[in-house]
Amino acid sequence: MANVPTHIGYIVDGNRRWASARGEPAYKGHIAGYKALKEVIQQTIDAGVRYTSLYVFSTENWKRSSEEVDKLMGLLLTGLGQDLHIFTENNIRIRFLGSKKGLSKAVVAAMSKAEAETCSFTGAEVLLCLNYGGQQEIVEAVKRIVDKAIASDAIDEAMIASELYAPDVPPCDLIVRTSGEQRLSNFMLWRSAYSELLFVDKNWPEMTKQDVTDILEEYNNRARRFGG
Repeated sequence: MANVPTHIGYIVDGNRRWASARGEPAYKGHIAGYKALKEVIQQTIDAGVRYTSLYVFSTENWKRSSEEVDKLMGLLLTGLGQDLHIFTENNIRIRFLGSKKGLSKAVVAAMSKAEAETCSFTGAEVLLCLNYGGQQEIVEAVKRIVDKAIASDAIDEAMIASELYAPDVPPCDLIVRTSGEQRLSNFMLWRSAYSELLFVDKNWPEMTKQDVTDILEEYNNRARRFGG
């Protein structure tokens, strides 16, 4: 493929709807979604995409029931425990974008372990946006600039970008959202300024390797203009 994006962001949406349509509890949808997540990540990396971001838990998701949140965090812990070897065996770096505020000590420890064990890897990077909000990311960047007492006339786009989470990660070339919803929902607000947007009319657990191939073909057929 001639035109492979450097950075794809996936808004993981539709796990609960998938479960509801089958008369299953939300947690079953998250389990199915996790299986799809692994398949989508692998196919995206195999296609040559350097950075893959996944919006797995937003700052607004705390509004869900404590039972659902607890099970989601448990699924994260299980996944990091059982599947971290996939990253270590394939030279894939894993990073987390978002705030650690509100996360349990066990979750933070598992995140830190995953990042530490893969930090030197030079292959593709997977960025899990956990307890993440695009507005929050920008606010925290501005606060860091204020704390450094930077003069206002010295503040520009490059400076703000340098204070984002994982500032070395480039903007999203493509953002994909599943479930048929057509909005960003506070995802990658800074990095999405000139992203191509693609909305897939299927729930996340239904995503397959073929969907990734189709997504990349669609991107390859677009002409990006960056406002020109």
